[in-house]
Amino acid sequence: MCTVTERLQALTAPGFSIEFFPPRDEPDEAVLWRSIRQLEPLDPSYMSITYGAGGSNRDGTIRSIARVATDTTLVPMAHLTAVGHSVAELRQVIGHFAAVGVRNILALRGDPPGDPMGEWIAHPDGLNYAEELVRLVRELGDFCVGVAAFPYGHPRSADLDTDTRYLVRKLRAGADFAVAQLFFEAEDFLRLRDRAAAAGSDAPIIPGIMPLTTPRTLRKTIELSGATPPSWLLDRLEPLADDPAAFRAEGLNVVTELCERLLAEGVPNLHFYTFNRAKATRELVSRLGLSPALAPVA
Repeated sequence: MCTVTERLQALTAPGFSIEFFPPRDEPDEAVLWRSIRQLEPLDPSYMSITYGAGGSNRDGTIRSIARVATDTTLVPMAHLTAVGHSVAELRQVIGHFAAVGVRNILALRGDPPGDPMGEWIAHPDGLNYAEELVRLVRELGDFCVGVAAFPYGHPRSADLDTDTRYLVRKLRAGADFAVAQLFFEAEDFLRLRDRAAAAGSDAPIIPGIMPLTTPRTLRKTIELSGATPPSWLLDRLEPLADDPAAFRAEGLNVVTELCERLLAEGVPNLHFYTFNRAKATRELVSRLGLSPALAPVA
């Protein structure tokens, strides 16, 4: 089983990766696997499955990532959060991942269940910081480890300089790469990349991209970015909120422009949040020429 780092180093042209969340029930699982099978032939660099707050979706994550590892050609990465878990429980989950052949873990501290901005209370026998989780994963096996990065700074960081120091500490604790949280303009990501480099880190940072297909995905992008969207973006999309087809078309135009700018700046891989659907990601991959299996769309 390849690691994410090996896949990124092997790229001879820009690539992409994809993210899913674990299914809640059998119909959700059918949708998830239909999307996985539709995207698998495009040969993404890797795919990831998220992990619910407080481990709420732990079993679904383990089950789904195990099936990806054994039944597909994809390189799987499992998300893991420290919130709500003792070190013993985290060791058990990491052992599960290793047992099913998963060599890639995205190590996250995680947000308090129910209220992401609520008071952080560590498990009495758990961990306080993502860098501690990185070290734990490293201790327990030959894993490739990723961490989160925040173009606008983590909401709990005092300022961007402080946030950059925390990012570099996670990378120096043993992480191989970072995935950047959502952002609105290419320069927001590029400044993050420059800050990390200036602080002495040369680890890859992969931009996270949300296909803007509905007003809901726009709201989700605003929520997850933790930043105020630029007026030009709202001016382009909000007037189309009552026209689903027009909103989708313009939203994908916006995201295509963002991705083209990132690729022009030498970003080697784009990470797409799929919402467990394949169509928009396939369209973007085709437009951007990121897969030999799809002819670029003019």
